[in-house]
Amino acid sequence: MSHPTLQDQDAYLYEQAADRIATLIDRGTLRPGERVPSVRKLSTQLRISISTVLQAYFLLEDRGFIEARPQSGFYVKLRPRDLPPEPKPSNPSLSATEVGVAELLAKVFEAARNPDFIPLATAIPGPDLLPTKPLNRLMAWVARHRGEQGVNYDFPPGNEALRRQVARRSLDWGCSLSPDDIVTTCGTMEALNLCLRAVAKPGDTIAIESPTFYGILQASLGMRALEIPTHPRDGIDLNALEQAIKKNKVKACLLIPNFNNPLGCCMPDNNKKQLVEMLGRREIPLIEDDIYGDIYFGAARPKTAKAFDKEGLVLLCSSFSKTIAPGYRVGWTAPGRFKPQVEHLKSMNTIATATLPQMAVARFLESGGYDRHLRKLRKALATQVQRVTLAVRQYFPEGTRITRPTGGFVLWVELPKSVDSLELYRKALEKKISIAPGPIFSAKQKYQNFIRLSCGQAWSDSLEQALKTLGRLAGKP
Repeated sequence: MSHPTLQDQDAYLYEQAADRIATLIDRGTLRPGERVPSVRKLSTQLRISISTVLQAYFLLEDRGFIEARPQSGFYVKLRPRDLPPEPKPSNPSLSATEVGVAELLAKVFEAARNPDFIPLATAIPGPDLLPTKPLNRLMAWVARHRGEQGVNYDFPPGNEALRRQVARRSLDWGCSLSPDDIVTTCGTMEALNLCLRAVAKPGDTIAIESPTFYGILQASLGMRALEIPTHPRDGIDLNALEQAIKKNKVKACLLIPNFNNPLGCCMPDNNKKQLVEMLGRREIPLIEDDIYGDIYFGAARPKTAKAFDKEGLVLLCSSFSKTIAPGYRVGWTAPGRFKPQVEHLKSMNTIATATLPQMAVARFLESGGYDRHLRKLRKALATQVQRVTLAVRQYFPEGTRITRPTGGFVLWVELPKSVDSLELYRKALEKKISIAPGPIFSAKQKYQNFIRLSCGQAWSDSLEQALKTLGRLAGKP
């Protein structure tokens, strides 16, 4: 009779360890987004070697149960069977319309400002996710040591130290920008507004994604919005955009290629290249909102459309509002050939961006603090997106569909057609829950049975209860 070798015993042990963790995941003891026991801890608990635990975790990774996150460990993976279906691609009519969502937006903002409400409406990271203490220290240092500079105007193009740090980061996006390519702004919204006014005027037609961020609709007031069908995973439909350009005199495109708000979709790099080439042949400027580009959940940051720009027709816009300090209002744009117009408009619009916040952010980037913070932020937001996704799956009515973003921190939820999102919004307010109803993401106020949920707040019992209440208000038995 043959006896098992030491190698056979090790194989049995790591498969047994993998089966035990898989059982905990299947039973919901370990939920998607949660960290599994560390290699050292499981080694102690099961009295097996660290190498055996690693083999077990690699096996679970191959089977799709867990995923490795650099410098963090192994986490339970959200599997397709855990997810509700995705919304179908949008299908707006290819005709331009005047924008008219300002009144509804004002009401949504009013509710979102109330500190007593569960904030699911506005896409802002929770204060516990922001590097408040190090930024406060940097701001104090700048005020003490650079006080005279800090109280003066930083006339366009803006603070040189900040522009240099932004330019250095452009290598990560596939670009090679210089500090002279950049103009600092009061957040991304001013950047978008300046760029839009630099390339178009009231009455012109602007092509946008459908749905799109309501701030883009606000920035294009006085212009006509042409909504283009958009896929919830791959972004704008390039064929539909090309047909729309042939039939309409499109003055510019204003898009969010990386992690569109509210869809969370990310255009493949090849699609970005095709987009830039298509618009370049027709001399149509592309205003690119990349505010969520740094909040990716995968292994690498996606390229910007600007990376494929050879004619200076892409006006790239972003800020640090979604990553480190919404209240600092530190943004920027790389407007290509339109830089002189943007600088002129900036001078007329706000004269300059506040100096002290620019200096503090520049030092945060230079010190490496921004990259360290981003690693933590991305992990936290990826987990929160997963937990809200699972709560929607559990608590919302049958027939609900939800996007599967690979970055950012918003979810686009399609409810059964019988649900009116404006009525749901009003009922939610009575329960002290703020949500963003679908019509504010469309110039034509489409998406009557859709809502957007922000996942920026840390998971808590009150947040879970709010999602459960929303599901009940939406018709969950």
